[in-house]
Amino acid sequence: MGKTITTYLIDGNPQGVRSIFIDNKICKLLLIPRSELDIVNKRAELKSPAFYILLGEDENQLPKAYLGETENFADRIKHHDNKKDFWQRALVFISNDSSLHKANVQYLEHLAVALAHQTKRYNTDENKQIPKAPNLPEHIQSSTEEFFEDVKLLTSFVGCLIFEKIEQKGKTIFHLKSRGIEAKGFYDENGFTVLKGSTVNPDNVPSFIWPDKRNKLLQELTEQQGNKLVLHIDNTFSSPSTACDFCSGSSQNGWIVWKTAKGQTLDEVYRNKLNS
Repeated sequence: MGKTITTYLIDGNPQGVRSIFIDNKICKLLLIPRSELDIVNKRAELKSPAFYILLGEDENQLPKAYLGETENFADRIKHHDNKKDFWQRALVFISNDSSLHKANVQYLEHLAVALAHQTKRYNTDENKQIPKAPNLPEHIQSSTEEFFEDVKLLTSFVGCLIFEKIEQKGKTIFHLKSRGIEAKGFYDENGFTVLKGSTVNPDNVPSFIWPDKRNKLLQELTEQQGNKLVLHIDNTFSSPSTACDFCSGSSQNGWIVWKTAKGQTLDEVYRNKLNS
């Protein structure tokens, strides 16, 4: 079923503060760049209960998130601005009809942290513990869970995949085999996912253009198993070529290097889909 999502550029800047909402729903997302935090002093809605996500990178340039709840976002974000360095933008979820209360946002935080721990898409080390769910009446719990479904949709809409589970079922699996590398993965709308258990090259060729970031990713995503370096978690890269470069430590065209068990390249498979 189709949905209509409206994006309003509050200051007319496509990279500035945005108000985003689903038609006929009460969930509203305010996307606030850290450089535009003065907006919190100008909008009364940001002084209300909210569930929020702070997004940025950790020291290894991996995506990092902090998930929280508050009765007054305008006050709370000033504390995070002073105490947390990593984040560059905030996703703030409020209700259009002021129906969110303290217990609602506490439950949203509980649901969100639990799911983020499951998907393992982002570094959530600052949310090590899943917060306890508040004691809510059944009908309030149900309506808050419905609100969370809209939170997940809007989060994905702005390109944050923190709640997106990696689903392999029904996907065409591609393989990369060379120089001791035995990697496999699949391509979808999110990029190219290299699957857990893939064996990767521990070394970079001299001409490799992003060795420092790759070495940090190897430390974060792989473990030594005997004489092999093995991916211990599924990980999605922005493109087939980036995924291939990570696995091989050299620059290659992922569209022709990743192949099915029958020897078809990624390019051939998706070109055939386009022409069918």
